[in-house]
Amino acid sequence: MDRIIILGSAYPLRGGGLATFNERLARAFQDKGHKVTIFTFSLQYPSLLFPGKTQMSDEAAPNDLDIKVEVNSINPFNWIRSARKIKKLKPDILVVRYWIPFMAPCLGTISRLVRKNGKTKVLAVVDNIVPHEKRPGDRALSKYFVNSVDGFLTMSESVLNDLQKFDKKKPRVFCNHPLYDNFGRAIPMHQAREFLNLDPDFYYLLFFGFVRDYKGLDLLLMAMANEKIRQLPIKLIVAGEFYSSMNPYLKIIKENKLDEKVILKSDFIANNLVSKYFCASNLVVQPYKDATQSGVTQIAYHFDKPMVVTNVGGLPEMVPHKKAGWVVKPDSDEIADAVYHIFTSDLDQQLIEGIQEEKKRFSWDYFTDSLLELTTKI
Repeated sequence: MDRIIILGSAYPLRGGGLATFNERLARAFQDKGHKVTIFTFSLQYPSLLFPGKTQMSDEAAPNDLDIKVEVNSINPFNWIRSARKIKKLKPDILVVRYWIPFMAPCLGTISRLVRKNGKTKVLAVVDNIVPHEKRPGDRALSKYFVNSVDGFLTMSESVLNDLQKFDKKKPRVFCNHPLYDNFGRAIPMHQAREFLNLDPDFYYLLFFGFVRDYKGLDLLLMAMANEKIRQLPIKLIVAGEFYSSMNPYLKIIKENKLDEKVILKSDFIANNLVSKYFCASNLVVQPYKDATQSGVTQIAYHFDKPMVVTNVGGLPEMVPHKKAGWVVKPDSDEIADAVYHIFTSDLDQQLIEGIQEEKKRFSWDYFTDSLLELTTKI
């Protein structure tokens, strides 16, 4: 049995992709008999840098996890204290979640200090090493972090390749993003639609998660304006908090008279509501202009929902074309054509069968085994 510490977002931070993933990873390690503690942030983002409404969860605390609220992302003295607390626990493995260069000084410093104990192996689960939204200094910051750890796990081949720009020697492994299976079981579509007060006579597309410009919501809205889609009984649900200005999207809706075709649910979607939105929908659309991997894909797999994704980053690896969904270029006409073809050819049931087969390769057992095997190469 190993003593494992996960350094990254968790409760009481809101259960977005990062926190939800880290908590699920902790449970997966616990299921294997390991002793796990999560060190999460007392301050993750300064308010000036946080685009949402609140960083804190209003849900009940998980009672099956050992979570310590310790880390201040902008306080170097705190980094030293946090590292000392981690070293005192004498972990065999420290798993650090890395997703943006802003976190490199904090996470990299703590990792460096913990490694000095001569015992702990530091593994990085890397979402992105080259960020979607680039800023000056990103490369230097990521380099600082990369030099602080012993090995890497990436969840897309593109990120694995990007790592070559920073390090060519340390052990690394690619492992698919596992299923988000912690949002409960699927419920009947009619029940989910009744809960959300949706008209049962329409097909529903779902765009889910925080809205950032690189996620291509503008392309999906323009696809909704395509005449092929207008003639079908299709509506789009946009479910997620806007992390960029709503104005460009509202302009597209207004100029194309899409008010009756688009349902905006622009608040943060709490974990207990996730199943409602996915189960109410016929098709999940990820029209991203840039991507690595996506947790939204893994929620769609869990609820057996076909997808339309763009051919960027790791999305085509995760969603085989014409088996679990449709893979298209990040182009509004191509997105519209895919949606039209799926619904007019009654392909949704065929795609559901493909999804049920494909999702067998996205297990948490395989993910944790990949991390543990990585330690043997250090």
